[in-house]
Amino acid sequence: MTRTSFYSRAALTTALLCSLSVLTACSDPSANAGEGAAAGGMPPASVNVLTVQPQSVPLLIETPALLAGSREVEIRARVSGIVEKRNFNEGAKVEAEQSLFSLDAATFEATVNRNKAELAAAQARQTQAERTLKRLDKLRKDGAVSQQSLDDALSAVDVAKADVKTAEAILQQAQVQLNYTEVRSPISGVVSRELVSEGSLVSGPEVLLTYVTQLDPMYVRFSVAERDQLRLRAEAQSGKVDLPKQWQVKVLLANGDVYNQTGIVDFSDVRINTQTGTSEMKAEIANPDALLRPGQFVRIQLEGAVRHNAIVVPQKAVLDGGTGKFVYVLADGEHGGKVAMPAPVEVGEWVKLNGENGWVIKSGLKDGDVVIVEGMARIFFPGMPVQLAQEPATKG
Repeated sequence: MTRTSFYSRAALTTALLCSLSVLTACSDPSANAGEGAAAGGMPPASVNVLTVQPQSVPLLIETPALLAGSREVEIRARVSGIVEKRNFNEGAKVEAEQSLFSLDAATFEATVNRNKAELAAAQARQTQAERTLKRLDKLRKDGAVSQQSLDDALSAVDVAKADVKTAEAILQQAQVQLNYTEVRSPISGVVSRELVSEGSLVSGPEVLLTYVTQLDPMYVRFSVAERDQLRLRAEAQSGKVDLPKQWQVKVLLANGDVYNQTGIVDFSDVRINTQTGTSEMKAEIANPDALLRPGQFVRIQLEGAVRHNAIVVPQKAVLDGGTGKFVYVLADGEHGGKVAMPAPVEVGEWVKLNGENGWVIKSGLKDGDVVIVEGMARIFFPGMPVQLAQEPATKG
């Protein structure tokens, strides 16, 4: 909306108010008593202003995000058996290779013992075959046995060695199965609640026992709309914006506090989600005190970009007129003095300068405009006379 249309609407509103005032004065005799005061006009409102100037400001992008553990592991048993014992406290920290569940191991121990015995028998047969080969080799040199007998002895030794290797492999497999009766955590982290209680039959990997989540570092997952990415690229190509090589991330907690660690964006998906029109991004952030938890919804700020030649006004100076946002600017009155006139504006992103929140004004203001930043509540209609409470400040 242009300033002219704003002024036209403001003038129409003022005319209606004046007409209503005249009608009220005619119907109420007491209104004549204040006619002299009204003739003097409403006293000017006291306001503070600033003169805007283009400047380079940090470009912040704020968006919702979801927190996730950097590693989230499902704990499952690799063998079937009865759960004999739970070896952790629910919600506690656990270390890598710590036993979480113990399954009934009696059957697996028996299998290991049997396979050990079979290995010992295979090794004994190999020893016997080697002794036979050694004896026949000596007899063959003396011509007491045939070459066929010696060859058979050589083959018997080879078969015995293969039987030993087979027995060793079977024993190793049985030992692995026995070790799997201790269900261990593959990572260090925080364990969830048990999903299977002691005494339950676990049929194998298809049964989920619990979860272990690594909380340090944490992953921050969020999405950026395709249109916003295209806009930033276009502004970067035109020189309006400098984009960073790597975005930094600040997390805003649910209570409004800013988390005391800064993350780094380390993943940006090249694909666009066909349903949402966004692409997924991920940042990694330290979480030494476990203040951040998986599943938390937070807001984040992406930092590192700079916008050039930006006009910024305090957020409190931007008002909403129902049809769009506007600010009051200082203008010359018809009979001298200063008046407040509305100027429609298009706002961009939020920025923080000198500890104060501000709006980037994309259109509606130009270099040198004097914007009213305090005292807007005392401006009752467009064109109302105002007076400066202090000398104009300069935003730059």
